[in-house]
Amino acid sequence: MRRRPGARRGEGGVVPVAVVVVFTSLVFAALPDAVAPRPPDEQELAARLTPPSWADGGTTRYLLGADQLGRDVLSRVIHGARVSVLVAVAALAISGAAGVAIGLLAGYYRGRLDDWLMRLVDVQMSVPFVLIAIAVIAVIGPSTPNVVLVLALNGWMAYARVVRGEVLGIREREYVLASRALGAGDWRIVRGHVLPNVLNSIIVVGSLELAGILLLESSLSFLGLGIQPPAISWGLMLADGRPHLLAGAWWVAVFPGLAITLTVVSVNVLADWLREVLERRSAR
Repeated sequence: MRRRPGARRGEGGVVPVAVVVVFTSLVFAALPDAVAPRPPDEQELAARLTPPSWADGGTTRYLLGADQLGRDVLSRVIHGARVSVLVAVAALAISGAAGVAIGLLAGYYRGRLDDWLMRLVDVQMSVPFVLIAIAVIAVIGPSTPNVVLVLALNGWMAYARVVRGEVLGIREREYVLASRALGAGDWRIVRGHVLPNVLNSIIVVGSLELAGILLLESSLSFLGLGIQPPAISWGLMLADGRPHLLAGAWWVAVFPGLAITLTVVSVNVLADWLREVLERRSAR
C-alpha cells in the first residue's frame, strides 16, 4: 500500500515535537529576560563549573550547571537563542529577497541577463563558504551585522536557482501570454501571475535554508568569525565550553550544542512536512 505523503512523520509524532522545539526557541528568542532564571552575565566564581542539578555536587540553583565563570548555563542558553535565531531570520530575509529578485529577473527576461546572473551563481557556489566568510570578516571585521551580511551572501543562490527554474515555465503559460497580449506591463505580470505561482517554492526553500543558516552561524561563532563577546550565541557558548570538556565539565559545551542540534533538526522536519503539505495542495 502506498504511504500517504507526510503520514509517517505526522502520525508518528515527530512533527508535533518539532513544532514544540521551534516554538520554544522562538519564545526564548523573543522573551529571554522573562524566561531565564537569572541574568546571563551574572558571575559567581565560588560556583564555577558546578555540575547540573541531577549530577553529584549539583544544585537546583543551577539546573544545567554553571560555566567557568560561575554563570548559569540555562540562562545563557535561553539568551543565546535571541542572537542565534534573530541573526538567522535576518540573514534569511535578506538572502531571500535578493535571491528571489535575481531569480525573477533571470527567468523572466532570459537572454544575456540570465546568462550573467546564472554564471554569478555558479562562481559563488564554486567558492567554499568558509573562504568567503574569512575574506569578508577580515575586511569589515567581526560583528553581529557583519555576520548577517556574510550569511546572506551565502544563501541567495538557492532562491535564485529555484525561482528561475519555476519562472522559465510560468512565463510561457497561456494566462501570462494573454496578459501580455492585453498590454499588461512586465511588473504587473510578475506581481500578479508569476510571483504568486512561485510562492510555495520560496516558502519551502526558505524553511530549508533557515536550518542551514542556523548551523552556519554557529560554525562561524565557534571559529571566532561570528558573534563576539559580550554577546551570547549558541556557537560562541560551544567554543567557550570546548576547553573544559577534558576537565569533565561536559555541560558547558553539551547543552548549547544540544540546543543547536534540536533546533536545526526540528526546522528541517518542519520544512519537509511543509513541502509535502504544499505539494498535496498544489496537486488538488
